[in-house]
Amino acid sequence: MTAEVTRPTAATEAAPRRSWRTVDIVTTAVLGVAFGVVFILWNLLNSTVGSAFSFFPPVQGLMNGVYLLPGLVAGLLVRKPGAATFASTLAAAVSLLASPYGGIIVVYGLVQGLGAELGFALTRYRTFGWGTAVLAAVTAGLSTSVLDNSLYYADLGFWAYQLPYTVLTVISSVLIAGVLGLLLVRALARTGALSSFASGRSRV
Repeated sequence: MTAEVTRPTAATEAAPRRSWRTVDIVTTAVLGVAFGVVFILWNLLNSTVGSAFSFFPPVQGLMNGVYLLPGLVAGLLVRKPGAATFASTLAAAVSLLASPYGGIIVVYGLVQGLGAELGFALTRYRTFGWGTAVLAAVTAGLSTSVLDNSLYYADLGFWAYQLPYTVLTVISSVLIAGVLGLLLVRALARTGALSSFASGRSRV
């Protein structure tokens, strides 16, 4: 009897390694610090253009996608459980150096990272293409919307403020964190900079 040979496919490949390597830790930390600097600059822009949303305040949700980038990029690049949470929380902590929001911003970083983590967990950290990027962006956007609506907008009404704010935040998260995040990871992969990661060796 001839032994049957089974060739691995994308659908049947072995579960990814979950243990963290030194390069995973360092890269995720670098992403967190880099995005923390981005947050500082984005906070300045937010404070400058915030009054432009006075005609319909929920539109400010469109600015939130940038804050969800570190979780998405780290998750798509490192592909390990906890990467999204680590990068997002560190980015928020770094932004404290020049943040007008105070220590609560670290809580936001943690919640946003966990929100992105949920999207990756729903795919069991096995796929990292467009579907996963959008799913993780949606769950990240929902996480920050729930926190915002609970802490700051509870008295503004569900239909008049909270729902449109949530929808616009999720849209921003999908377009900025999900789509641009995945495009950024793919661009880095094409340079060869991610050769130590599965994201740099496979087309997702």
